[in-house]
Amino acid sequence: MGISLENVSYTYQAGTPFEGRALFDMTTTIKDGSYTAFIGHTGSGKSTIMQLLNGLYLPTSGHVQVDDTIITSQSKNKEIKPIRKKVGLVFQFPESQLFAETVLEDVSFGPQNFGISKEEAEQRAIESLKLVGLPEEFYKQNPFDLSGGQMRRAAIAGILAMQPDILVLDEPTAGLDPQGRKELMTLFKQLHLSGMTIVLVTHLMDDVADYATAVNVMEKGHLVLSGAPKEVFQQVTLLREKQLGVPKITEFALQLQKKGYHFESLPITMEEFVEVLANG
Repeated sequence: MGISLENVSYTYQAGTPFEGRALFDMTTTIKDGSYTAFIGHTGSGKSTIMQLLNGLYLPTSGHVQVDDTIITSQSKNKEIKPIRKKVGLVFQFPESQLFAETVLEDVSFGPQNFGISKEEAEQRAIESLKLVGLPEEFYKQNPFDLSGGQMRRAAIAGILAMQPDILVLDEPTAGLDPQGRKELMTLFKQLHLSGMTIVLVTHLMDDVADYATAVNVMEKGHLVLSGAPKEVFQQVTLLREKQLGVPKITEFALQLQKKGYHFESLPITMEEFVEVLANG
């Protein structure tokens, strides 16, 4: 079934002098098996949505439905706990959540917290660490002795060890070098191809074009545009009004248009661009 949000609003610190509205009557569906991206400026509500998807936040009004479970403002923690196993949330800079004395202990903590035996949890941890590309030599090391990129991988392995059906990623490659970013995005693509639903918050339009199957554009707590990346990135004027960019190859195609080259539709990936030139 995936995830659906129906007329979801969220207010921070409601009822206090500091309250602030983060989402306004948000309705959207994240299809099962999709790779859905959310884009928008800081303060647009993207990260709030991510934390609503696994029950860390409860909607102020409306409801979030994950498969057969409905989350409302009245939901209790015991009702939501199974959702947190189904929906794995990777925060921006997830390495800040590392805490155990060894990498293996840290990665196996989550499954044990949900009642999995220590032996099975460690086996899951080893499988997840292999998946993210951390060799066995790191398993007994203190996670804080790892490099930044290695810490990021260990933190993501901790989420994957929970064996979620849906992986929610809030700027997962922030602060990484280009090679580290490419390796992680390749991993998420492989997980998606294996059947996992991926939800991505990013400011990198090339990643949206290269990996996503659907994209939602947010502005000041409102959903202003949604569709397939190919459709959304044709709306260049609207995206620029929202101070959002387009993929680099789309920007290049726009420059060619100014010089008289005609495109039936703007390419959004290098593969599309090459194909257009080959058939042109």
